[in-house]
Amino acid sequence: MKHWGKILLCGALLLGSAPTIAPGTTSAAGGVRIILDGYPLPFPVEPSVMSGTTMVPFRAISEAMGITVQWNQSAKKITAFRLDKSGVKKVVLTLGSKTALVNGGSVKLAVAPQTIRGTTMIPLSFFSQQFGANVAWNQQAKTVSITSPKTEMYTLGFYAISSYSEYALLPDFDAMAFGWSRLDKNGELTTTGADHYWPPADGDTTPEYIVENSGAGGTTPYLMVYSGDDGLEVTKNLEDKALQERTIANIMDLAVQKGFKGIVLDLEGLGMTGDKAKAAADYNAFVKNLSGKARAQGLKLSIAVHPINSSYNGYDYKTLASLADDLIVMAYAYGDQKSPEPTSKVDEAIRLALKQTTKDKLVLGVSLASENESSVNTKIGLAKRYGLKGIAVWRLGLIGQKAWSEMNKSVELSE
Repeated sequence: MKHWGKILLCGALLLGSAPTIAPGTTSAAGGVRIILDGYPLPFPVEPSVMSGTTMVPFRAISEAMGITVQWNQSAKKITAFRLDKSGVKKVVLTLGSKTALVNGGSVKLAVAPQTIRGTTMIPLSFFSQQFGANVAWNQQAKTVSITSPKTEMYTLGFYAISSYSEYALLPDFDAMAFGWSRLDKNGELTTTGADHYWPPADGDTTPEYIVENSGAGGTTPYLMVYSGDDGLEVTKNLEDKALQERTIANIMDLAVQKGFKGIVLDLEGLGMTGDKAKAAADYNAFVKNLSGKARAQGLKLSIAVHPINSSYNGYDYKTLASLADDLIVMAYAYGDQKSPEPTSKVDEAIRLALKQTTKDKLVLGVSLASENESSVNTKIGLAKRYGLKGIAVWRLGLIGQKAWSEMNKSVELSE
């Protein structure tokens, strides 16, 4: 994916007084829900019907879609900005006026923007037309359904031993984490084993060629280092300093020698039992050690972490985020991974993570072992709604054409 710009970050909308709404011209659309990308969006004031036009809360919807909003108190003007492939869309609305300015040109509104209980309301149809969202009103269900416009955001893919069938998708990601190494039962780094190993060459296509070709094509190659802690593989590294130094030295040697530009550290299973605070502190020390060496070599560092609302609580998001370029929140495996993850749990995982670090440090993990073409954009929509850095897709080989086509409607994955 080649960068053409980012959707601008959300801004605050400070509301002042507004023209009085004449009695009889407004009716509350009681019980109305707003659904954004397949998941309910909270709003401070219910949508209203004014002179036959559905009016929706501008701030709640705009901020959830990453639109920058500014309020001019003296002029009673709202200015909204959005950046996309065609450039900057600038919309200026004036409370009480049926004329809007769109990139300097006048556009007529069916109903003027109004303020109801401190919330600015605008015509639903205008929002759809000007900000590229697909918006629909279902009168029978009393539901406003909004599909956010296609957005550019950081995308990382995971490439495992079984990923070659979707090798052609590799250039469409910003980064790719190659899962070809792990910790063995003794806690030593290895590139051999049952599921995370250095793959054999397929004719002229060697692992080294894939890594080199990835970087040349604009996709940053990461070495992924995986381990669970069922056999205390991770714990041994946290408690044995000599082993830790050896493991980190071997990770660095492998990453540098094989031409990787970054490291994804995916050490799982900490904090389910035992002293969770100690596990988190020990892991912080491990990551700090690795981070210093990675930065000295000019390598990026991403840390894959269990979601805070999981059973594994041995991860200090705040400290880890300060040591790494980003955290990949693996907000999946809440169940058997045979059906889509519960969106409410993914939403909760994001909100909990945002209490520990900033959105520019968070990458939402989306597992295609669980999601399908009907559910994947709801999860991606949450990453967009909260303005996260991006998404990490597990994994090539599981995506499939139907899900890939749907993902391309939500995120710029290909040129």
